[in-house]
Amino acid sequence: MNKEELKALLPHREPMLLLDEAEVVQGPDGPEAHGRLAITGKEFFVQGHFPGNPVVPGVIQCEMLAQNCCVLLADDPIAKGATPYYTSLDKVRFKHPVVPGDTVEMVCRITRTKGPFRFAEGEARVNGKVCCKAEMSFALMPAGKEA
Repeated sequence: MNKEELKALLPHREPMLLLDEAEVVQGPDGPEAHGRLAITGKEFFVQGHFPGNPVVPGVIQCEMLAQNCCVLLADDPIAKGATPYYTSLDKVRFKHPVVPGDTVEMVCRITRTKGPFRFAEGEARVNGKVCCKAEMSFALMPAGKEA
């Protein structure tokens, strides 16, 4: 999926749309979302983080993973017309900084479902090095409902 196709699926828009492209592929344990984002240095989140030493904040890396997970919801009937709200982040680890010039490659998978909840795990890498990994969950909230 390119950026325009992602916009048809995700509720996010610039400057918070944090995927350039994504695809669903069959992994060893089921479907996986493979996404990419090139960090240019012009993004709002590196402007003051940190002056002279720009680094992508960890919370933004977690949001990248979350958006990549949402690609897996394209064929989920409960997700149609719903907004995915983060409900948890667990076992988050930051292993390597992400800086302008990097292309972040993400792999995410849904590990289980329970009613409107989706549980997932994801990993972000740059040049093969793990930058961030996390377990997360989402609540799929129908339009007009609050989380």
